[in-house]
Amino acid sequence: MPQIKIKRVYEDPEAEDGYRVLVDRLWPRGMQKEHLKYDVWEKDITPSPELRKWFHEDPVKHWEGFSAMYRKELETSEAARNFLTAIRSYKTVTLLYASKEPVRNHARILQEFLEAHLG
Repeated sequence: MPQIKIKRVYEDPEAEDGYRVLVDRLWPRGMQKEHLKYDVWEKDITPSPELRKWFHEDPVKHWEGFSAMYRKELETSEAARNFLTAIRSYKTVTLLYASKEPVRNHARILQEFLEAHLG
């Protein structure tokens, strides 16, 4: 089972990151494509555009609802099932996100989902 880590896209890459996966639907602000070191961009395992927009209206107030709805999206997502299969052979997978918020962000929910389904 791979170790699943999360990291902001603006942090320097490290050898310990292993397989680096961009998990934002939109390209990170201020990041030039040639400067971001990533192996794959998985837009289809990110929150739906509607859910993402709703969450960003009030991240603190909407966090619990967002978490539950995003988990539900992941549970029914073929892309998430395919991603789980694709990462099983890696020792370490690092999910890259752009949010300034280290706790209330979708990458943390995705990390928990992946760990639960890989374990």
